[in-house]
Amino acid sequence: MYNLKMNNFRFQYPISVRYGDLDPQWHVNNARFLTFIEQARLAYLLELGLFDGHSFWDLPLIVGDVHCRYHAPIEPNITVIVGMGVTKIGTSSLTIESTIKSRDGSLLYATAETIMVSFDYAKKVSIPVPAEMRKIIGKYEGKTL
Repeated sequence: MYNLKMNNFRFQYPISVRYGDLDPQWHVNNARFLTFIEQARLAYLLELGLFDGHSFWDLPLIVGDVHCRYHAPIEPNITVIVGMGVTKIGTSSLTIESTIKSRDGSLLYATAETIMVSFDYAKKVSIPVPAEMRKIIGKYEGKTL
């Protein structure tokens, strides 16, 4: 079970809906919801200083699993807010929960859960979550994870 405790997150990232995000039914294509979450996740990692925005080989994370629940269609010409935060850190993975809401927060478009696996790209194996990463995330989120 997932998406049961979604809340307002410290990290909030605005995304303007573009024409290219739409499908023939004139709302945001379901696959774009994951793109919005991915874009916000990159900004989250940059804000925490866990990624410099240049070398993906230096970011020891890879997507292991994603679940997205669609609550309402997103219409064109608006800005949505993606809220997210790490809610759990295990031995070799972390859980990022996300919401996509209207700018004023009154409409919930989607909730999602992404499992990121700590990964050594050179060896192509999962590794324990680095202690420094755990510390930085915990400090930002204001809790022990």
